[in-house]
Amino acid sequence: MINLYNNILNAKISEEGAYLFSVKRGDKDLILQGNMERKTRGGMALLIPFANRIKEGKYTFEGKTYSLPVNSEGNAIHGFAKDVKWNIDEASVDTARLSVTLKNAGYPSTLKCKVIYALSGNSISVSIEINNVGDNDAPLTVGAHPYFVVKGKWSLNPEVFTRLELENKIPNGKMYEWRVDASSHIDDCFLFDGKVTLTSEWSRVEVESDNMKYLQIFNGVEGAVALEPMSGAPDAYNNGMGLTILRPQSGVEYRFKMTFG
Repeated sequence: MINLYNNILNAKISEEGAYLFSVKRGDKDLILQGNMERKTRGGMALLIPFANRIKEGKYTFEGKTYSLPVNSEGNAIHGFAKDVKWNIDEASVDTARLSVTLKNAGYPSTLKCKVIYALSGNSISVSIEINNVGDNDAPLTVGAHPYFVVKGKWSLNPEVFTRLELENKIPNGKMYEWRVDASSHIDDCFLFDGKVTLTSEWSRVEVESDNMKYLQIFNGVEGAVALEPMSGAPDAYNNGMGLTILRPQSGVEYRFKMTFG
């Protein structure tokens, strides 16, 4: 694993999936330690080329119907970048650059993916660059799945979000205002205005992004809350919510930062 550190934070990154396995301050876990067998149950997985679910693993794009591997409750979920080995292009004391070329029978083109992890003080910045190096247009959403350790009661700021109404975890096109209820089970998608702060007795973390407009919140793993910045909504390949279409030889970059208090 790659080991990044400064005088505040220590982060470990696996080549498999360019997976952020852990983040610590001293001996204190700030991100729940990773699980290499189930990367979306700890650490921080990268979700490329789709974040969250694609209904029944099927979508029609530019007149052709594609089928993705179904791996969660009858749906495809979280892309396939997390399950392949990435190349380490650079690893210094506080910065790591990794890359991979992604192909899949259920996907219309070929993507060159690059990620940069950079430590600065008490923050980790993440940059994800995607380039379409194939011959066909490519549908794209990108996300990340960090689990932040919490102890005791936890809260979010803001306390009120615009929630996407879901049916079987797939958006139905309706939205409504929702106030955070930390005592309830949450596995939902919200519009993201660029900044959210999670506070508990254990720590405080702020997640910021200037171009990832959706946020999945999940509290189904004991002792942690996942705040998942995403560029598009669940099932974006079918509903178009936040969907980016990359033309051949074009690219896009998504950015977010995690700051620990």
